[in-house]
Order: sequence, then structure tokens, then C-alpha cells
Amino acid sequence: MQLNYIDFIVIVLYLFINIAIGFVLRKKATQSVDDFFVSGRSVPWWLAGTSMVATTFAADTPLVVTGLVAKNGIAGNWIWWSFLFSGILTVFFFAKLWRRSEVLTDVEFVELRYSGKAASFLRYFRAIYLAIPVNLIIMGWVNLAMVKILSMVLGIGKFEALIITFGIMFITTFISTLSGLWGVLWTDLFQFALIMTMVILLAVFSVNNEGGMQVIVEKLKMIEQNSNYQKDYLSFLPDLNSIWMPFIAFFVYIAINWWASWYPGAEPGGGGYIAQRIFSAKNEKHSILATLWFNVAHYVLRPWPWIIVALVAVIRFHSADWFLKDPESGYIKVMIQDLPSYFRGVMLAGFLAAYMSTIATQLNWGASYIINDVFKKIYRNKSNKTYVTISQLVTVLLMIFSCIVTYYLDSIAGAWKLLMSIGAGTGLVYILRWYWWRINAWSEISAMLAAFSSSILLQFVFGFNENNPKDFAYMILISVTFTTFVWIIVTYLTKPEDENVLINFFKKVKPDATFWKPILEKCSDVIPNYDIKENSLFFMLSIIFIYSLLFGVGNIILLNYFNGVILILLAAVIFIFLYRKLIKFYASN
Repeated sequence: MQLNYIDFIVIVLYLFINIAIGFVLRKKATQSVDDFFVSGRSVPWWLAGTSMVATTFAADTPLVVTGLVAKNGIAGNWIWWSFLFSGILTVFFFAKLWRRSEVLTDVEFVELRYSGKAASFLRYFRAIYLAIPVNLIIMGWVNLAMVKILSMVLGIGKFEALIITFGIMFITTFISTLSGLWGVLWTDLFQFALIMTMVILLAVFSVNNEGGMQVIVEKLKMIEQNSNYQKDYLSFLPDLNSIWMPFIAFFVYIAINWWASWYPGAEPGGGGYIAQRIFSAKNEKHSILATLWFNVAHYVLRPWPWIIVALVAVIRFHSADWFLKDPESGYIKVMIQDLPSYFRGVMLAGFLAAYMSTIATQLNWGASYIINDVFKKIYRNKSNKTYVTISQLVTVLLMIFSCIVTYYLDSIAGAWKLLMSIGAGTGLVYILRWYWWRINAWSEISAMLAAFSSSILLQFVFGFNENNPKDFAYMILISVTFTTFVWIIVTYLTKPEDENVLINFFKKVKPDATFWKPILEKCSDVIPNYDIKENSLFFMLSIIFIYSLLFGVGNIILLNYFNGVILILLAAVIFIFLYRKLIKFYASN
């Protein structure tokens, strides 16, 4: 795809707007560490929630969805659609608790909830682990995706694309160091609006160029009939007898994985950059609304423009050898073929927006761990100016190291699975540490060790393959069972946390008191909170609401108007009921 001088002007203008936002917010963001990392805890829900969505919209996300649809049809998206349960759990059970905690990072929570040397070790370990290996590998993958996009769109080699990507990353780092989370939030809003507009336009152009949605549906059915594989591209639900999603795998995704496993960006109970946005919200109400808006936008607004383009890619390229080997590239091929020339620069700017949004968050998020949970604990009495300056330096260093990781990524790609394995089975501890007084630091440490060791044994000793759906399902079941058994035993074999720490935590955070009775008895001045029943109702209604809306919109797009209208009406009724219940409940609390 050739770019002309107008395209380059558009791209430069886009970068200029981002830099201008950074300069405008510089003074506001650098007054203190709180301003730099959590925007002074004064962010409205719509800005915090949109920033969450923008962060999860990395440059490679449309490509990944294209690969899922090409291999397994629309139902292939259940691999990430199933995480809605975890997202809604955060909305009603944890968002307000995180906001009440008033910590700067989710790792700081460790020493709010636990005490002693075990808590101190756990905080140091998790801060360094998340900020360096996990964060750098995430940025490495995002960089590599951008390299792939630039190579195909501009028709250049990998090395040249790598140089351009590093240049864009430098600009992103400059903005992030200039204006902290304030800059990230406002550029996220601008970037998300831009990239969503462009992916919607691409979907419209691609459908029109195929002759309309009716033609697309008919062509897909013909491909299914002539295919050697039994594949239903248009089904919203997976075939539970299929190789890629047998019943046991679907069961694990829907019933276990979302609450039992920890992974960056989808932590049970919230965490990472989701928690960071919650910390930045104005108050509890805004934290709940932000995470609810995030889940609606994440699962309903974003996916269908990608899925439509993915279906067009299947029609055009299903028999091409390169598509069979690398179906994710189909999205870029459709973009090159269908996007009018006058939109080329804007679309490339849109991909830059998706890339920069994710990178800016990862840089600010990673630096927050190093400064708040390591540097400030070692150097306690420095000025705010010193902490902000060091924060900016750490942000730059993370950028440099992520470039190195990207360059050598092929040699360390396997490390991603290794890092992810440490979280398989730990999720229940991260949930219960809020709701059960008896959880202690050793519960969390033993869960991490048990999950890591069981995953390694299952993969490298017993030969389980994570890429095999059945093996993956059985790995999760075994690891969760073993890890849960270990941390429960360790919890009862070790002492409870210091009573004063538990009392202070209970008074500050005010979790549901059902499983805090020994502590509640010592807090005569606290009015106990019992909201698990109501939150469970809100949780179930919101799940039905978002899935109904997701599949209702999908049915309308695919011309199944009756099913679509019924599902959207169901979503509307649930929304009205949920809204009234929420207003009434929170007005009385």
C-alpha cells in the first residue's frame, strides 16, 4: 500500500495532537506521584472506562480475532468472550473495594492486607515480576505485531519496520514521561475514537465490496459445504464435539478458568492496569461505572467490526496457502484491498493509536510498580519532585529494555507460557483475600508456588500440551485442584495475620462481613456490610445483559433480524431492571 504526502501529513498531525495533549497536561500530572500514576484520583468514569478499553485494543487485536474466526468461525471468540465473567465479577465485587483501599498499585495492597516479612517479600517479588519480565514481554509482543503491520502495509523489511516501531515507541514514551497517567487517559480517549471509527469504516467498505452481507452469508455457506472440515463460520456457539473446543474445554473456560487463573489484564478480582484506572476514579460510584462501561464496550462495541472483516478474509483467501499458515494477516490484506486511498493515512494512524495506547499504559503501569513498591520503600523520605523524576527515568528504561526484548523475541517466545503458568490456580486466593479474614501472605505465596510447579510438571514431565484443548482443560483442572489444596493446608498451618492489620483493613475497605466475624467482633464502631446477595444478582443480570446485547447485535448484522430484536429487547429489559435495582441499592448504602 503506497502512501502519498497527504497520508504522511495525516500521520504527522496525529502524532502532533498526541504530543500536544502531553504538553497541556504536563503540569497537572507532575505535581506528585499520585498525579503521575493515578491522576490525583479525580478521573470521571467515562474517561477511566474508555482508557481501559483503549488499552486492551492493541495493534494486534484485530489480527488475533481474524485468526480465531478463520480457524474456528465466530465461535472461536469464546476463548476471550468467556472472560466476561471475570470482568463483571470485578465490577460488582471488587471495584469499590479497590477504590476504598486508596493504594497506588495493586501490589501495594499486599502490605495493606498482610503483615510481616512474608508480606514485604511478596510485595517486592510481585512488583519486580510484573514490572520487568511480564511487562517487557507484553510490550515485546505488541511491538512485534506493529512490526508485522508496518511490514505488510508499507511493503518494507522487518528491520526497517522495527526501526519505525521503535521511533513511534520513543514518541509514546516521551508523552508518557511528560504527562503520566493524565496524558495516557486523554490520548487513550482520542486514540480509541480514531481506531474504532476506522475499523468500522473498513468493515463497511469490505462488506460493500463483497456485494453486501447477504452475499457474504451465502458465500460462507458455500465454503462450508465444499470444505473438508466441518466448520460453521456463522455459529455463535462452538460445536462441543469439535477438536478445537470439546465439551471439557468449553466447560473449563466458562466454569473455571475465568476465576481460577491469573494473567495480566484479566486478573480475578481485578488488578494491573484495570485496578490502576479504578484507583484513579473520582469515587466508588465512578469506579463501578468505569469498569461496567469497560465491559460493555470491550465485549459489545469492539468485536463485530473485526469479525466482519475476518469473515470477508475467509471468503477471499480461504484456499490460499499463506492464509492457511498465517490467517491473522488476512485482516491487513483486506485493509490494503478495500480501504479507499484517501483513508490510508488515517487508518495507519488508527493502528498507531491502538499501539500507542497499549504501550503508554504498559510503560506507566510498569513504572508505578518500580517506584511505589520498590524505590519508595527503600528511599522513604524523598521529595515528590524526586519521585516523579525517577518515575520518568524508569519509564524511559522500560522502553529501552522492551526494544531489546522485541529484537530477541523469537528466542524467548516460550517464556510467555512459562510466565503465564505461574498464575494457573491462584485466582481463588486473589478473590478470597478480600472476603475471608483467614487468608494470609503465605496463602498467596504457596498458591503461586503450587500453581507454577504443577504447571511445569504437567507440561515437561507428564507431557501435557497447552496448545491441545483437552490437555489445556485437564491441566487447568489438575492445577486448580492441587493449588487450592496446597494453599488451604498452608493457610491453616500458618498463623493469621496481625490482628491490628486485619482490623485496620476491615475498617478501611469495608468488605462483606460474612466471613470476617472474628474481626467484626473487635470493631464495635463499624456498621457491618452484607452485600454478597445483591452483588450476585447484579453479576448474573449483567452477564445476561451483555451476552444478549453482544449476540443481538451480531444477529442483526448477519441479517437474523428476529433473533437479534428479541435479544436486544431482552438486554433492554434487563438493563432497565438492573439500573433501577442499582440506584435503589446504592442509595441505601
